[in-house]
Amino acid sequence: MNPRRKQESLSKMALARALVLEREHVLSIRDIDVPSELGPDDVRVAIHTVGICGSDVHYYTHGHIGPFVVREPMVLGHEASGIVTEIGGGVRHLAVGDRVCMEPGIPDARSRASRMGLYNVDPAVRFWATPPIHGCLTPSVVHPAACTFRLPDSVSFAEGAMVEPLAIGIQAAVKAGLKPGDRCAVTGCGTIGLIVALSALAGGASEVIITDVAPDKLANAARYPGLVPLNVREESLRARLDTLCGADWGADVVFEASGSPHVYDDVLAAVRPGGTVVLVGMPPDKAPFDIVSAQAKEIRIETVFRYANVFDRALDLMASGKIDLKPLIAETFAFEDSVAAFERAAEARATDVKLQIRVGSDTP
Repeated sequence: MNPRRKQESLSKMALARALVLEREHVLSIRDIDVPSELGPDDVRVAIHTVGICGSDVHYYTHGHIGPFVVREPMVLGHEASGIVTEIGGGVRHLAVGDRVCMEPGIPDARSRASRMGLYNVDPAVRFWATPPIHGCLTPSVVHPAACTFRLPDSVSFAEGAMVEPLAIGIQAAVKAGLKPGDRCAVTGCGTIGLIVALSALAGGASEVIITDVAPDKLANAARYPGLVPLNVREESLRARLDTLCGADWGADVVFEASGSPHVYDDVLAAVRPGGTVVLVGMPPDKAPFDIVSAQAKEIRIETVFRYANVFDRALDLMASGKIDLKPLIAETFAFEDSVAAFERAAEARATDVKLQIRVGSDTP
């Protein structure tokens, strides 16, 4: 038995109605055993809203992401908000009735990576809806209080469920080491590309060029001051940067957020000498990368895998109004329509930035 599944099996389990990925291409809403034991440092949360992430869809359509393979039924969902309904005896910063969002990765505080502040890359992390760990598309979950954050009154449940993807953008901005006035570029105008671009603006970028080939996706970016949409079927990123920055220069920071294996040449051409490339998107397979071109510019290359120690920053930026993700929510489905919601998400409509599922009510 996988040690993480064994760890769950040792906890008290209870039947709960949930959206279950039975196997590739097969979803059902049914009762399934999920962890239910409340420890002294845990909270019980009635789930209100859950966002559909690209990784959820990928597990549904492909059955795996890299080494993470769905081998047994798994509850989906990891972008969530809800209401605290019970607290453990050791919890002091949260109370019953608090509106919250949850960081879905549960670190092992004893691990070497966690002690270094790198729990996101620790194999011991138990992350919702990453096989074999169940996700949160179910009416109630038990979660560590340390990974649970109170929502300010100004942040809705729908926005609270957007804090998790926003944390990826904040992680990218932090890894970039942005300086005030930096000119940035983002390749890929999907959900994460847009969020990375908005995070770069919040981090001090003067403007962010964001590229794609889909006009509808680029129209989403055009809603935001400071984002400059660019259709690379009509004009190359390098040509636009030559106009803005001068020939043989480029963007201070280039974020790759498309996951396309064909974009790396453009990324390396777009960054200025001594600039920074941040790799956010994940190609489905090994991709070619021109090391010599990177060396010739002495660029700095950073990578992003989820996030660490930025969830509270993401929430604060949303609460302050510096980052507004409400326009990115395309539609919200009822829990009983969860299968239809995933079928819609699998269509990958260019106008759908974020689809969400409403699981519960405003009161537990």
